[in-house]
Amino acid sequence: MNNKKQILCIEDDAAILMPLRYALEREEWQVTWANTGTQAIELIQQYHYDFIILDIGLPDINGFDVCKKIRLFNHTPLLFLTARDDEIDRIVGLEIGADDYCTKPFSSREIVSRIKAIWRRMEIQSQLQATQTRVDPQPALSKAWLCIDESLQIHYHGTALQLTRYEYRLLKLLIDHPEHVFSRQQLMDHIWEHPEHSLERTVDTHIKSLRQKLKQISAEYDPITTHRGFGYSLKRIL
Repeated sequence: MNNKKQILCIEDDAAILMPLRYALEREEWQVTWANTGTQAIELIQQYHYDFIILDIGLPDINGFDVCKKIRLFNHTPLLFLTARDDEIDRIVGLEIGADDYCTKPFSSREIVSRIKAIWRRMEIQSQLQATQTRVDPQPALSKAWLCIDESLQIHYHGTALQLTRYEYRLLKLLIDHPEHVFSRQQLMDHIWEHPEHSLERTVDTHIKSLRQKLKQISAEYDPITTHRGFGYSLKRIL
């Protein structure tokens, strides 16, 4: 039985891929290669991967667009590779769902180190979530209109919410601290892995998206309170 972690490298340049593939395989990763965005999306729809490396300059679809399509149905950790070093590209990449961003030229050792760092953060977050669920079951969250089940899925009026990685973290933080007013900066520091690369309007964008998803289920009540010029809070769960 193959117990290796599965990684998908989406890169059309074999000269870049081969040394990276060798470095990853030395770290016991099972590497799958896709050289177009279309092929990558098809693979992700069919198979499970533990990590994704995505080049922005693909021959058929821009890597940003590939990421957006992937994030509609999959939230596997993702690292962007790009030849562009513009700050706006880094910001866009992180805001649409990437976990990290690396510019070319790079060493395979650097990529492996970044993957390990992201993987460690994920394991720590999973352990913290499991500990909180076991030690502090949050009885206030058992109400039918907004609750977190044993698998940490958030439900609103009995319907499971389909949330992005950051939407989930944002809503869970508000649920864990009802009526606590968080500033935009505090929300970025709590939720985003790279708050220094994000903009405060990123929080507003995610709150807007959350509200739209909640409203699609029930338009009668907005559980999120806007504190104009400061931040947001969640109304107390009754």
